[in-house]
Amino acid sequence: VQLQASGGGLVQAGGSLRLSCVASGSFPTNALMGWYRHTPGQQRELVARITSGGTTTYGDSVEDRCTISRDNRKNTVYLEMNSLKPEDTAVYYCRLYSPGRYNYWGQGTQVTVSS
Repeated sequence: VQLQASGGGLVQAGGSLRLSCVASGSFPTNALMGWYRHTPGQQRELVARITSGGTTTYGDSVEDRCTISRDNRKNTVYLEMNSLKPEDTAVYYCRLYSPGRYNYWGQGTQVTVSS
């Protein structure tokens, strides 16, 4: 399984970005997909995750500012981020997993929010 993330970049505070992640290879259709982020010196944290049925969970730091969605036909997960803050600056990673069974990470995409 390979995960290809895209959509990161430099944006001013208050701006928006849309991240995309395409999964390729063979995996169960009921796999969870999600976005995590990492900044130096911090643990990787959940941004948002979504089940194949569309149930979503958001991390506390981004709730109400992000929307995760998924197109199962395209094996793609999206993350729409609004009202971005400098503290949202991080490398964002796509994840495809089933707890205790399998776990795949994408290569990460840098998001930088300038003040």
